[in-house]
Amino acid sequence: MRTVDPAKHRARRRHIIHAAAELFAAKGFERTTTAEICKAAGMSAGNLFHYFPNKRAIFHAVFEDDDHDDGTTKSERLAAARAADDPWTALFDTVDLLAAPATQPLVPALVMEAMIQAHRDPELEALLSRDNDEERSTITVLLHNAAAKGDIDAALNPNDAAAWVMALIAALYTSAATEPSFNPAEQLPTLRLILHRFLQPDAAPASVQPRP
Repeated sequence: MRTVDPAKHRARRRHIIHAAAELFAAKGFERTTTAEICKAAGMSAGNLFHYFPNKRAIFHAVFEDDDHDDGTTKSERLAAARAADDPWTALFDTVDLLAAPATQPLVPALVMEAMIQAHRDPELEALLSRDNDEERSTITVLLHNAAAKGDIDAALNPNDAAAWVMALIAALYTSAATEPSFNPAEQLPTLRLILHRFLQPDAAPASVQPRP
């Protein structure tokens, strides 16, 4: 019996995912054919289906494949952030982690396509919701911990503030996908500055006084 080399199998899957991702980003899921994925990946349909049962499984894998160069996953990094002794620094490291993919050429378009397909695909919707819940939960925990240390404005509700942090990160993706002139990499420092001013106690705006 021929044994399967796990490393080669994983590398082959990632090769297919990357080839398909370029097509999904450029043409969308519905207009991308399995034949086009086979051609881009340089393999036959029979070989492709050895790794994925269908096109939709490949599309799902695009959003499940989150290994980083150091071998860690996003979930592992989020777990480490939640346990950090310095929640303020961990918060901005997490913002960088979640925002960084928006600077990659294909990702914003893929995220927009995933949002469209999620309305038709309950399994994909569950996958994206689970991912979003983990991200928001991490940011909420960090805000709670930072508040306990006096690092954020005590008037802010950490749960509500987490929703705004997530919304600002999401705006980076939608702007990159819909505005050709928008450069997400150039906007990352602005995003961090906005969050600093929003969250820090000494950056809280004074109460608006009524006009006489």
